[in-house]
Amino acid sequence: MASVTSLSDSVQQHLSSAISAALPEAGSADPLLRRSDRADYQANGMLALAKKAGANPRELAAQVVSRVVTGDVIADVEVSGPGFLNVTVADGAIVRNLAARYADDTGRLGVPLASEPGTTVIDYAQPNVAKEMHVGHLRSAVIGDAVVQLLEFTGETVVRRHHIGDWGTQFGMLIQYLDEHPHELDHGGAEVSGEEAMSNLDRLYKAARRKFDSDEEFKTRARRRVVDLQAGDAHTLATWQKFVDESKIYFFSVFEKLDMEVRDADIVGESGYNDMLAETCRLLEESGVAVRSEGALCVFFDDIKGPDGKPVPLIVQKSDGGYGYAATDLSAIRDRVFHLKADTLLYVVDARQSLHFRMVFETARRAGWLNDDVKAVQLAFGTVLGKDGKPFKTREGETVKLVDLLDEAIDRATAVVREKDTQGLLGEEEIAERGTQVGIGAVKYADLSTSAARDYKFDLDQMVSLNGDTSVYLQYAYARIHSILRKAGEVRPAAHPELELHPAERALGLHVDAFAETVGEAAAEYAPHKLAAYLYQLASLFTTFYDKCPVIKPEPPRDVAENRLFLSDVTAKTLHQGMALLGIRTPERL
Repeated sequence: MASVTSLSDSVQQHLSSAISAALPEAGSADPLLRRSDRADYQANGMLALAKKAGANPRELAAQVVSRVVTGDVIADVEVSGPGFLNVTVADGAIVRNLAARYADDTGRLGVPLASEPGTTVIDYAQPNVAKEMHVGHLRSAVIGDAVVQLLEFTGETVVRRHHIGDWGTQFGMLIQYLDEHPHELDHGGAEVSGEEAMSNLDRLYKAARRKFDSDEEFKTRARRRVVDLQAGDAHTLATWQKFVDESKIYFFSVFEKLDMEVRDADIVGESGYNDMLAETCRLLEESGVAVRSEGALCVFFDDIKGPDGKPVPLIVQKSDGGYGYAATDLSAIRDRVFHLKADTLLYVVDARQSLHFRMVFETARRAGWLNDDVKAVQLAFGTVLGKDGKPFKTREGETVKLVDLLDEAIDRATAVVREKDTQGLLGEEEIAERGTQVGIGAVKYADLSTSAARDYKFDLDQMVSLNGDTSVYLQYAYARIHSILRKAGEVRPAAHPELELHPAERALGLHVDAFAETVGEAAAEYAPHKLAAYLYQLASLFTTFYDKCPVIKPEPPRDVAENRLFLSDVTAKTLHQGMALLGIRTPERL
């Protein structure tokens, strides 16, 4: 089905035609329409147009009003203040518009695809091999996944990349230790859980570190192993692969708990660009973008200086011939631009790495790999804080394990679901399933309802609360609508454009219509928090509507009941689709 023209677009077209008729030299001028508390919409464009034409704004506004066609779409339009136009939409137009969205059999609710979709490579959820995921990994994963859903929904071709830390000096230590203690990772053919896999790796890492720090001969052997790994020695690579495979068992278990799809083919770690590093350095040096300084290959920037006032370079290759993160990141850019044919590279990375990425992107621009047609963007995110407003740690001052955090959220949410099930409608299995959906949804929503750039407080009590701006509030609004639909008996949802609407029905209908516009904006700006804010307001408006407009009891006339059930159902569909784009489940019973 074709996309549905939004009410704001229809009003805009009517006003543009009236402006052209009143002021032909203005052409198809933008009336600058926005939602308003004083009417359904307010148009502010008359002031600028009058100034340009040397006319009186109120007089011009009055001329435009006289040429507005009222009836099907616009019920009324009047001049306000210095020349604003206050527009009231016809009740029938609201219902007809929502009926068209409701009838969209693709499930898109009439949301259009982007007019010029491209290809975006999004780099997010970047855990490290042989290390547990902690609270710091949460934001990249959750924000990245929501942006993937938003971009794909609007028609963008999205290539996912998980740039895992799977290379570097610590692997020499780990490989050498496992070589000397070969049974440490042997499961005897038995399958292990993600938790067990990471527990084994963690134990191994600590044992290897102890030996590395206390045994000089082992330290020498371990360092030799790094050289073997970088040289591609077959036996060393095979042992390294064991670490990667073991870590992936763990990664997949954590992402599954987060209700996120992570595919093996999308995991291309630092090692994936190994074969490109030497050529990346050669291209940068030959083009003069990078120069040798004290043996290292560096890129300098006039505007980036250290505390001593001297330029801080981006070191692409160290003086000992080793490669740093910059070489890998620049090689990844080459791969994503020339092989994957991306026109946007999006990095969901901690704000504390902003300087590094600024330097990497500028280097790639100087090399000609990024240009006006191919852009790189860091979607920088803030820190997860504890209730005390300080970076989130355990009582012992340790980094909080992500799995522990998710398990606690699920436990809290399960208790809330059990407490709310006063009639005992849910079995234990259902309570556990709903508890997981509510708990994981709570964690994701708390993150996504905050602008990515800002820090946010991790407060589980608030997250699983039924009151306030939480996913639980939205999930309960959705479940309540399904309860209403079940109780309606043989009365079915049906649109009745001929009816006069209550103000609460109008407010809800106009907000539902704004879903398409909000999704487009959230996708274009990589801003899931804008969609979260929209959905919270949608649930709030539904609560007001349900309070003011009886749907089942006291029983309204049949046509009114059908129309209100229709408004309820289209709201539920919008909530369901919007929450899905944030990666959050909406159970029909809670």
